[in-house]
Amino acid sequence: MKIIVYTLFMALPLFVFGSTLGELTEYAITHSTVMKQSAAQRDLSELKRKESKVQQYGELNLVGDYTHYNTARTLAPLTPSAISTGVPITTSKDIFYTGLSYAVPLFTGFAQTRQIEISTIAKQMAEAKMKLSKEQLVYNVRSLYLSILAQEKILQAQRAYTKALHTLSKQIAYEVELGKKAKIDLLKAQSNAQASQTQVEILQNNIDISKATLSSLVGKEVTHLSALNIKVKKPNYSVNRLYANVSQLAKVEVEEISLLKADKTIAKSESAKLPQVNFSGFVGKNYGEDLVTNDWDNETLWQAGVNVKWNVLDFGKRDLGVQQAKIAKMEATFQKEQTLRDLKKLLTEAVAKIKQSYASYLGNVKQLRLSTKSESIEAVRYNNDVSTLNDLLLAKGQTQLARAKMIESRYNYQKSKYYLDYLLELGVE
Repeated sequence: MKIIVYTLFMALPLFVFGSTLGELTEYAITHSTVMKQSAAQRDLSELKRKESKVQQYGELNLVGDYTHYNTARTLAPLTPSAISTGVPITTSKDIFYTGLSYAVPLFTGFAQTRQIEISTIAKQMAEAKMKLSKEQLVYNVRSLYLSILAQEKILQAQRAYTKALHTLSKQIAYEVELGKKAKIDLLKAQSNAQASQTQVEILQNNIDISKATLSSLVGKEVTHLSALNIKVKKPNYSVNRLYANVSQLAKVEVEEISLLKADKTIAKSESAKLPQVNFSGFVGKNYGEDLVTNDWDNETLWQAGVNVKWNVLDFGKRDLGVQQAKIAKMEATFQKEQTLRDLKKLLTEAVAKIKQSYASYLGNVKQLRLSTKSESIEAVRYNNDVSTLNDLLLAKGQTQLARAKMIESRYNYQKSKYYLDYLLELGVE
């Protein structure tokens, strides 16, 4: 009972602190650098949208200036009415002014409106790309998680195989002492045991590397992983049925948004052919020391105006800009077509890989069963001096290889299903 309690106590950290796949994916979505970068891009696009929107309200500036002239200047422009009244006019060589200026575009040929629409589309694009980044992240975490579990299972089997070879070496060493076996058999068994031990160390190093990669991806150190309950079932997928729903995917949405952005860009380019109307106004005061009286004086000034600019000839520059925008739309159209074709191809490949993994798993299970029987038979034959040690070691090696292939194909089956979820954007619930 003490031994059982001690064993459970030693194994407790593996169960208590073992990270589950769901926990790691949730943590990665929140803390990984990849998602933080995507969130920053989304926030940046939102700020640019707001910037485009507030630009339509113009600018209000507080202005000020000091100028020294070589000859005296008036604080306010001379007008016929000011001259006719005969009122002394303040003149100074040092003039200061402060005031408020306001400028706003009244009509930009709808270019400003189109820019706001383009910025809104850019935000939608950033959100769609963020969803794709999240799906990619979840798939990468799942893939690494499965790879580590598979390597750990193979490592466990390799250690058992190594232990069996060491046991065989001890048995042969004892029989060599009794004169029943040749010493060359002992050397062969020890050599195979050493080779298997080297493979154990290689597998352990690969697991450490994979865990370091997963830790970097998730954003925290990963040590122990919880096991997954993988059920290998005969796949029943229809590529045509899966492809019928791809229009709802973010991958396709990105291409549709690109097309919409191209349309708005064309409209914005054509806005340059329309007149541009702007309003500007100013109110302020000029200050200066009168050269005659040495008294400080000031004058209040204000002005408002509307400016109209209509470019009637630019030697085809605007037309070239419109043509460039139309070509960009053609490229976006072709890109969407290619994306749909690639999706059809990738879905076909994904379904085929699931079927291949299933067939490979069934084949490896049968091969392991046969190899295990063959190893048992060779062990009996070797103990009865009917076969050589080479036959027994070959049988053991084939059994270990079949076991490793069976483990690998089992996890590859699940990895193929996760890849199909990634293509269909079902990884993030």
